[in-house]
Amino acid sequence: MDTEIYFVRHAHSVFSLDNEETRELSEKGWADAHKITDILIKENIEHIISSSYVRAKQTVEGLSKRIHKEIEVDSRFRERDLAARDYHFQRPMEAMKYVFDNPHFKYPHGESNHEVQQRGIYGLRDAVSKYHGKKVAIGIHGNIMTCIFNYFDEKFDFDFWNMTTKPDIYKLTIDKHFNLVGFERLWKVESMK
Repeated sequence: MDTEIYFVRHAHSVFSLDNEETRELSEKGWADAHKITDILIKENIEHIISSSYVRAKQTVEGLSKRIHKEIEVDSRFRERDLAARDYHFQRPMEAMKYVFDNPHFKYPHGESNHEVQQRGIYGLRDAVSKYHGKKVAIGIHGNIMTCIFNYFDEKFDFDFWNMTTKPDIYKLTIDKHFNLVGFERLWKVESMK
């Protein structure tokens, strides 16, 4: 029996490295989080896991309340540290593209794409093993989400990451051998405006 994983990229929050773990959703983020709940409630989600970061948990909080399931926190799904918090990038998008093109490279006190991918895959394997054959929503972040997808197919690269939105929803169907057998985007940007 296949397991269905719904990766829920967190909704909008005001960017700040000073409170990376604790920053909350913006007003727009909360409005979109309600839309996320409405979409996922129709999917009959059975379990919810989230990154330890507040904005990810808040994005799936409404679903948690609606289906009366606690959010399980798994810090392996937290966002990647691209570099030390005080490291300044002159061209952040070029820096991000570089780590996608060079998956073992890392900036000072940061994580490589390979390290992020391994951390995320360990978390995903555990979730699939624990909830085999179930429907599981995972509150996550764009960069680690893309690195996890890249494990299954290299087409999930910098360009893919760059076109994802906040929020976003991707449904992955994973078989008993941990193969990706289905992939669908559920967040339709044009209909959510």
